[in-house]
Amino acid sequence: MSETTQDSADRSVGVLPPPSPDDSLAPAELAAKYGLSVSGARPSLPEYVRQLWARRHFILAFSRAKLTAQYSQAKLGQLWQVATPLLNAAVYFFIFGILLGGRKGTPGGPDNYIPFLVTGVFVFTFTQTSALNGVRAISSNLGLVRALHFPRASLPISISLQQLQQLLYSMIVLVIILLAFGQFPQWSWLLIIPALACQFGFNTGLALIMARLGSKTPDLAQLMPFITRTWMYASGVMFPLEHMLQKANAAPWVVDVLQANPAAVYMDLMRFAFIDGYTGQDLPPHVWALALGWALLVGVGGFVFFWKAEERYGRG
Repeated sequence: MSETTQDSADRSVGVLPPPSPDDSLAPAELAAKYGLSVSGARPSLPEYVRQLWARRHFILAFSRAKLTAQYSQAKLGQLWQVATPLLNAAVYFFIFGILLGGRKGTPGGPDNYIPFLVTGVFVFTFTQTSALNGVRAISSNLGLVRALHFPRASLPISISLQQLQQLLYSMIVLVIILLAFGQFPQWSWLLIIPALACQFGFNTGLALIMARLGSKTPDLAQLMPFITRTWMYASGVMFPLEHMLQKANAAPWVVDVLQANPAAVYMDLMRFAFIDGYTGQDLPPHVWALALGWALLVGVGGFVFFWKAEERYGRG
């Protein structure tokens, strides 16, 4: 008996359903007819932004939960948010400030070195931890990524928010240190608002870039501490960058490149806002243009770069 004859016989006894006009349609045509779409497909960029905005409460709550859980096993708890950068600053002060004489050349004189150093450590740590944690944003949350449907950019954005909240807690201690060394509030302190806004935009883009790279290359998480440590030494966290480069007879273009790197730019702006002896002459040329440019370039570029791989996160 032929296959067609057998099918007709099966239908006559109710084994097979009657033929459908959709049987002749290709899968793509069938999906278009009924308005179906691929599960987990990447939405358009405007739709992706809309989805993220709709989940803004989740992003904020997730960042707060991560911040609370970060030191939940430690006896000092959330105090480590401030103690960790302070201990790092103490180590750098002993090595670079005392042993290596890094206080020389500090804008405003050697007495400004501790405010100079602590401000640099706190500001650089904000960027450093955003990059380090961004690498693991997808890989450390695979259960969540595979179980729920939501814009994956929520995870690296929540990491940047978490680090911003941690920096704001640290700023309380920073202000106390500044007051102890005679740096009293003045109108220039208001500049920390646009400076932090630019740095947050840059850090968010950086976390998004690192999240996409880290999702496919887990070994990047092991390499990033060495990269960020090199970046720290090249950004003038522990010593006045321009003074040390001039002392080393560095080429002018090297001075310009290192001063224009985003970590140095945001530290310079924060030091200019907080420290009396840090004047406009200590800032690189067009510093605000650099700060905004880095924020837009890395922030917007990182967001688009991450979005382009949206449908691939958590697979494979």
